[in-house]
Amino acid sequence: MPRSDKEEEDVPLRKRIRLEKLVLDTLGVDELRDYIDELKGEIARVEADIGRKQSHRSAADAFFKRP
Repeated sequence: MPRSDKEEEDVPLRKRIRLEKLVLDTLGVDELRDYIDELKGEIARVEADIGRKQSHRSAADAFFKRP
């Protein structure tokens, strides 16, 4: 039986998984440390982008004098 639009709205959206989970059991300590370094690099990249976007938003808010 087809679902109505109202029923579909009631279903919570699943969070999108962005990183594939590694099987850690197969990695040695050095490989795990390398993996941590990769993840820290990705975190730094994302945080920099957040800062850039917040800066643009602040500039736009100041231009349009939003409270």
